[in-house]
Amino acid sequence: MRDVLAVVTVVVVGVMVGVEFAVAAFVNPILDRLPNDGGLDARSDGARVLGRVMPFWYIGSVVLGAVWAAVTWGDAGASFVTAGALLLVLSVVMSILLLVPINSRVATWSREGVPADWKQQVGRWDRFHCVRVGVIVLAFTLLAVALVRAG
Repeated sequence: MRDVLAVVTVVVVGVMVGVEFAVAAFVNPILDRLPNDGGLDARSDGARVLGRVMPFWYIGSVVLGAVWAAVTWGDAGASFVTAGALLLVLSVVMSILLLVPINSRVATWSREGVPADWKQQVGRWDRFHCVRVGVIVLAFTLLAVALVRAG
């Protein structure tokens, strides 16, 4: 059962990392290059769609990491699992404090009702998001190392 928990946790966190990395490295830069602020509608829609899904994914990842850390406490690799789970907690705290407030505003924007500083706001979100991606990549790496060490 531990092995299943470990694999499920690594897969769930790994896919989340992939989605968030793709947003940071590809999706948002592509949207920003669209002419006539064409990416604005897509960012707003993405904020609404992903804003509904990602909280469950992040919290689910934390729960999986915490359960894995609890059941492997004292075993080889448990420190990697615990550190990974703590980094996932940090990513949730960062999300709530830094990213969600901006994301909530972006989700309400339309071409008719955009604030004058909207580009600065999405730029700030992008910078915070890149830091969060670094945190979850490190968490994923630690969880993957724990999985290998446990095997």
